[in-house]
Amino acid sequence: MSRVVRASKYRHVFGTVAKKEECFDDLKVTRSAWDSNLVAASPSSFALIAEAAGGGSFYVLPLSKSGKVDPKTPLITGHKGVVMDLDFNPFNENLIGSVSEDGTAKIWGIPEGGLKENLADPLQTLIGHKRKVGTINFNPVANNILATSSADFTVKVWDIQKGQAACTVAEEHTDLITSTQWSVNGSLLATMCKDKKLRVLDPRAGKVVNSTEAHGGVKGARVLWLSGNKLFTTGFSKTTEREIALWDTKDLSAPILRQNIDSSSGLLMPYWDPDTSMLYLAGKGDGNIRYYELADDLSTFHFLSEFKSATPLRGACTLPKRAVNVSDCEVARFFKVSVKLVEPISFQVPRKSEVFQDDLYPDTYAGEASLESADWFGGADAEPKKTSLAPGFVAKEKKVAEFNPEKQEDNKVLSEKELRDEVDRLTKRVSYLEAEMVKRDAKIKQLGG
Repeated sequence: MSRVVRASKYRHVFGTVAKKEECFDDLKVTRSAWDSNLVAASPSSFALIAEAAGGGSFYVLPLSKSGKVDPKTPLITGHKGVVMDLDFNPFNENLIGSVSEDGTAKIWGIPEGGLKENLADPLQTLIGHKRKVGTINFNPVANNILATSSADFTVKVWDIQKGQAACTVAEEHTDLITSTQWSVNGSLLATMCKDKKLRVLDPRAGKVVNSTEAHGGVKGARVLWLSGNKLFTTGFSKTTEREIALWDTKDLSAPILRQNIDSSSGLLMPYWDPDTSMLYLAGKGDGNIRYYELADDLSTFHFLSEFKSATPLRGACTLPKRAVNVSDCEVARFFKVSVKLVEPISFQVPRKSEVFQDDLYPDTYAGEASLESADWFGGADAEPKKTSLAPGFVAKEKKVAEFNPEKQEDNKVLSEKELRDEVDRLTKRVSYLEAEMVKRDAKIKQLGG
């Protein structure tokens, strides 16, 4: 009996963990229970939320400096509460954003050559949410545009150069927002919420344009925006089984596809590669990463294989595609976070040829802005810029100096204790200045003034 095998150049993709000396060990990883990825990566470095005795902090480590991490490694330490989520600016790898339990988002500039000492002064502080801020996402198309969501049930879109929230969606969300994702052209936002609903937002109009109940379970859920109008969600069924679903944003009345994965309890974290149409599923508490291929008609996923590991995963992120090793036919690289270790995992297509495999590497996301913030807020839309990964490709150097924020006055309402502390500080300052004036007057008299 003949058997037809579905043709796919990614059927034999395999994952390989980096050698021990190429991993990052002895890290103080946060023990926060918040379901974030814990880690984010740029083409040259990665950031990891750290455990802190007071306030919040995170590492920013160059990819080139692997091995055991020095306990005295400098951190970014400016938050007063636990750091909840991180995201690198896609157009400038020396800029990173963070959000925290202290209710703020902050934009940080990474010095050339990396951190030499603890960094506590951000380039910009974004104040406007009333409770802890759980997610942060830079717009993939427009420069200096950032989305955050908070436990105050709002989503805000910021102009980070001005330090102002230009758009707020304050309707419909009735519980904690667990995941946000920009559309491919950066015009819409998708959110998942603990009220079990998937929503599509038009932030510039300040409203929800479509919504549906996505997963029946009460545990955490995630959303990804795939190609075109397709959304992908992960969550739990009413019987607490982990499940995935595929949606069309034009009609959210029913999913295109719904599929149970297993009965494990860890949150499923999805990662999408539009160049290969491959979807990766990493589960918190699992050691495994499943990967699938989306069918050409965008209606179903074909299971490819599974990377297996005995080490439980706490968080993960992927390296931007423009930084993968094309010589090794690498199609994705993960950074897997465990108790105190970050392991790079390289996913490769087995090929013997040493020439550039153009069928594996179509033009990819370039990391260059298509719009400026004023154009985006004015209603303009644009598609992401793309670039070739063929040999000879050199990424444009981005410097912190290219970002010149307008400083904002800190109008944060202080607590009673903070007000008392400020009064004590100012009283001591006044007493010191009065004593200095007495000394000056006495000295003037001595000089015969």
